[in-house]
Amino acid sequence: MKRREFITLIAGAAAAWPLAARAQQPDRVRRVGVLMGIADDPEGQARVMVFKQALHALGWIEGRNIQFIYRWSAGDVVHARQFAKELLDLRSDVILANTTPIAIAVRDTTRTTPTVFVQVSDPVTAGVVQSLARPGGNLTGFTNFEPSIVSKWLELVKRVAPNITRVAYLFNPDTAPLFYARAVEAAAPVLSVKPSAAAVHNADEMERAIEQFARAPDGALLVLPDLFTATNRRSIVALAARHRLPAVYPARYFVAGGGLMSYGIELLETYRQAAAYVDRILKGERPGDLPVQQPTKFEFVINLKTAHALGLEVPEKLIATAHEVIE
Repeated sequence: MKRREFITLIAGAAAAWPLAARAQQPDRVRRVGVLMGIADDPEGQARVMVFKQALHALGWIEGRNIQFIYRWSAGDVVHARQFAKELLDLRSDVILANTTPIAIAVRDTTRTTPTVFVQVSDPVTAGVVQSLARPGGNLTGFTNFEPSIVSKWLELVKRVAPNITRVAYLFNPDTAPLFYARAVEAAAPVLSVKPSAAAVHNADEMERAIEQFARAPDGALLVLPDLFTATNRRSIVALAARHRLPAVYPARYFVAGGGLMSYGIELLETYRQAAAYVDRILKGERPGDLPVQQPTKFEFVINLKTAHALGLEVPEKLIATAHEVIE
């Protein structure tokens, strides 16, 4: 063998070693860093439990061949960056990151550690992946929505409250994917509804924005998918009730907490799927070769108790289409 060919062979083997090493060291305890939202949030804890159970079913037993390292950003992007670095310092083999801001924080912290994201709306525009089919780099995962879902949200609130002529869409411009705002501006006039941006950066601004919007009649609230709105969901639901605003939310947990209705993906299923990707990565596959998966299952949930409190009559045909009715 010629010297140049030998050097090329050795270099290629060295480059492939990390992935091969993962696949060939079954007794080594792997570290999975989990970077999510609020530590004492029952919803977040339920997602982590489903994620761990799915990995357990795939042969990853906590305390035997896998260790979980948790960090909770509480919706703070600065903390997310700090905790991403901590997970790297603790030598995580894979990181699970939820929401767009957290995925971006991980991307900005490492270009090598494999990362699986969930609940990211537009990973290509956000610069998290190169494309959905071929992510490239060290991140891949699961999206949660696309802009067309905005029309569905507006149609639902119109069916429950047909007299509405205005809709405020609530989001934090620092953390929310802005294509939702553009989608609302385009879709609302089709339904004879005037859109109003409620761009807020903190809880005080949010309270003022909702209070001001509610001063005029025939209004409804559309809560956009956002790390900020998820973190502040209890306050949002309470404000909608106080000001008697029909509201539609992007996830079931808003409705379980007293919100009127939601239409969105089944989040727990996404975390089961994320576990399958983590399993494949730990066994040697490259995240850049695993396509980003888009949602295929959605659920409509409505809270009839909240509807009655708002004086709304929900059509029986609409109730019949709900995946879950809370009474």
